[in-house]
Amino acid sequence: MLLTSIKRLKSMGIIGMNQRNFGLVSRYNPRRLYPLVDDKLKTKQLAQQAGITVPKLLGTLHYQHDVKQLKNILNPYQEFVIKPVKGSGGKGILVITEQAHNLYYKPSGDAVRLTHIERHVSNILSGLHSLGGKPDSVMIESLIHIDPVFANYSYEGVPDLRVIVLKGYPIMAMLRLATHASDGRANLHQGAVGVGIDIDTGEALHAVQYGDPVYHHPDTRKPFHDLTVPHWNKLLTLAAACYEITGLGYLGVDIVLDRDHGPMIIELNARPGLSIQVANFAGLAPRVAAVEALIQVDPDPRVRVEFSKKNFAAVRNLFRSRRKISQSVQRSLSLTVS
Repeated sequence: MLLTSIKRLKSMGIIGMNQRNFGLVSRYNPRRLYPLVDDKLKTKQLAQQAGITVPKLLGTLHYQHDVKQLKNILNPYQEFVIKPVKGSGGKGILVITEQAHNLYYKPSGDAVRLTHIERHVSNILSGLHSLGGKPDSVMIESLIHIDPVFANYSYEGVPDLRVIVLKGYPIMAMLRLATHASDGRANLHQGAVGVGIDIDTGEALHAVQYGDPVYHHPDTRKPFHDLTVPHWNKLLTLAAACYEITGLGYLGVDIVLDRDHGPMIIELNARPGLSIQVANFAGLAPRVAAVEALIQVDPDPRVRVEFSKKNFAAVRNLFRSRRKISQSVQRSLSLTVS
């Protein structure tokens, strides 16, 4: 069975960690540009300079003695999100949807006191959630409100769209949906659902939780077969334009759809993970090869998007064909790219 799985994965064009690190990240991403995306404050500034909407910045903390300012910073706001500036993988993010009577409420309804938030912020500053464990800063942002189209596709959290962009061409996309298991966070390793999205149409193709196929949201029970991401061309063009914004050739672009403000970029990643292949039940290798075969990169993001839509459209919709996928192969694929 293992040999069969390995052959199956190879035939699907699955890219593993070594190939990603040396064939994509090292090749296309100059290290001098990493700070532009590893530092979320710098990412926010880049996006704003390019005229891209981002969540409003409510405050920042840089040193342990700044923690005593936290209460005054938070008092004016009923809802907010606390993030490590140099965090990764959704670690260290704290979402508060309401504050009342000296209590702060998480999306789950659990209440915490200010001392809990102060301790959380102190841990971020000490580097508990940062890349390499180095001392970090804290950013406090406005809370994103879920677009109604996703109301039944996520649980106590805002879904986000991850688009992998190579040399300015969107090559694969997935929607990450929060669950009870993920504590309202759109992080696959914490139990969120990853839904592969057709680059051509924005339609859902396939979905996984913990690496295994799922056909409806585990909490809301909403089926995925009729899920289509709205504003699809605009979202792809936004992702493609991040090539010019950052100069990074291999990039993960995370976008949310806000109820009031539309598409927002929330994060850029110079080392995007490979679980997107699991969500799409497809490998990145053929799409990487197609882009690398191009003689030159078209300077217009819209033209690049049309190339991607034409060349990376799904052969079939796995939901609608009702094709059953072997869970053993699926688990092997998950282990290969984790």
